[in-house]
Amino acid sequence: MAKRKARAATKRKTAKSAPALELNHAMIYVRNLAAALEFYANHLGFKVVDEYPGAYARLQSANGTATLALHAAKPEESVSSPGVRLYFEVKELQKFCAKLEEAGVRIAEPPKMMPWGWQHAYLNDPDGHEISLYWAGKKRLQKTVMQQSAGA
Repeated sequence: MAKRKARAATKRKTAKSAPALELNHAMIYVRNLAAALEFYANHLGFKVVDEYPGAYARLQSANGTATLALHAAKPEESVSSPGVRLYFEVKELQKFCAKLEEAGVRIAEPPKMMPWGWQHAYLNDPDGHEISLYWAGKKRLQKTVMQQSAGA
């Protein structure tokens, strides 16, 4: 019991003394910068805040401070990013996905409720980078509670 309390106290102390690290942006390497800008700005609603034509663009989310950087890859460089998926939260997920489909964006998996209580839809950007559009609402920063399926 005493060891557990000591570990918990050390953990709290470490958390308080750790640097205040904040995620600045995610860099996405793309084959065609114009196509990527079309997708992220015109379809997902990001605002272009910096651009070096043909090479680089930085975009800010419409309702926040998060930014993405799009960087044109060299012809010999891979843009594949297996094991990485970008998550974007949108309150009216169904309507947003319908709007994307009307604009010709292919939704790989339409919105559905997941066992952890969030609604998710899945798609890919023009370079195949995986994207999840979701709505978690109040559950976003709460501990995950998996729901049993009806057949279990």
